[in-house]
Amino acid sequence: MAVRVQRRGKLPVTTGLVAYLLGHGDGGARSHVPETHLSPDSNMSSLAFGRRNVRLHLPEFPMPMKAIIAEPFDLTFDPATTALVMIDFQQDFMAPNGFGELLGNDVSLLRTTIEPARAVLNAARDAGVLVIHTREGHRADLSDCPPAKLTRGGQTFIGTEGPMGRILVRGEKGQDIIPELYPVDGEPVIDKPGKGAFHATDLEQILRGRAISTLVFCGVTTEVCVNTSMREANDRGYECVVLEDCVGSYFPDFHEYALAMIKAQGAIVGWVSNSANAVAAFAS
Repeated sequence: MAVRVQRRGKLPVTTGLVAYLLGHGDGGARSHVPETHLSPDSNMSSLAFGRRNVRLHLPEFPMPMKAIIAEPFDLTFDPATTALVMIDFQQDFMAPNGFGELLGNDVSLLRTTIEPARAVLNAARDAGVLVIHTREGHRADLSDCPPAKLTRGGQTFIGTEGPMGRILVRGEKGQDIIPELYPVDGEPVIDKPGKGAFHATDLEQILRGRAISTLVFCGVTTEVCVNTSMREANDRGYECVVLEDCVGSYFPDFHEYALAMIKAQGAIVGWVSNSANAVAAFAS
């Protein structure tokens, strides 16, 4: 007699389990099931015995939780409900001769984040963790850039011609992500008009659709777009951890203060960790 088992869910179905369930299910003890074929597909398992079909409801077991060493205390997470959020690793902010440098900033302070962030990105991909990238930028007509953002101190930079096209305009070279951390096929890219990743974007819809509950943050700058996005996420109920060597600022003091505020008062906004801890947690 051949037994065919079609399985849904995460419980491994073995020949012994099948025999046990059958023996207790129809009043007879079946000590031997000669052949079992497993074909994972959905939530219900169906067994065919010649002309007889038996349907078994098999329980699902969650994936084991993992932990990342962090401050003020370690954070447990499920890789299946975790996303790595890469905030604004853009040419305009990080490349020599880009917008950031045009403003007089030392972009080398941001570029120190590239290698740690690349290690985390690769580890997340290997672990099957959802990766999401963001880019700050505006429509070509700047209709989504309010005056309060467009002009500062009597000067306007957004939308003007820069070394890599119009500054912070979608589709321009400078608005795109640096090659070292570029998205691969299937990784969502969120174009955001503000500092926060949730403001006027579909990020939350994507996260809810994947049942994501934990966010791991890398990006620039620590005190502006990363901090704003983490606070938005915290208000929406997400557990958040930022990796201190994968985020950067043109102002080292601001970087330190921003991280201190995140983890203060028992992780009031979220946790602080680093790339080595994240890589180890994803690989565990």
